[in-house]
Amino acid sequence: AQQGRVREKVYGKQKIYFADQEQLPAASDAELRGLDGEIAARSAQLQALQQSCRQMETELKDLNSSMTTSEIAKEIEALRKDCVSCTEKLEKIKSAANHVTPEEKEKVCREQQLYRREWRRRKRMATELLDAILEGYPKSKKEFFEEVGIETDEDHGAVLPAT
Repeated sequence: AQQGRVREKVYGKQKIYFADQEQLPAASDAELRGLDGEIAARSAQLQALQQSCRQMETELKDLNSSMTTSEIAKEIEALRKDCVSCTEKLEKIKSAANHVTPEEKEKVCREQQLYRREWRRRKRMATELLDAILEGYPKSKKEFFEEVGIETDEDHGAVLPAT
């Protein structure tokens, strides 16, 4: 600071030293334009490198999340074992002697339809009868069912099958 190469500023109890810029040569307009051009070129180069880095990081993440060759080999082996067991199960089902014939299936379907129709008919009759009784009953429907001891399909979770 005494030789004049570095300047000193005092802020309270603190002293700050910095280079004396008056001793530095002033840059011409051409040099400033050249430096600005170099800054722009370096900025473009930086952006290109950052974009390349992001692409490489994405590719690395994809590669890390994909299966390795040994994992794929294990997966293929497990799938082959599963395929063999399913094939054996299919052969067992095909070779079974207790197949249901289409006639038996049709018979069962007709019986189910008959029983379903009868269930609907009886439920409708019971509902109409109970509604007629409840018209003159002074208490609520729930209280009447409790008093008489009627249990509905809904109480037991029974659902009438669809047609």
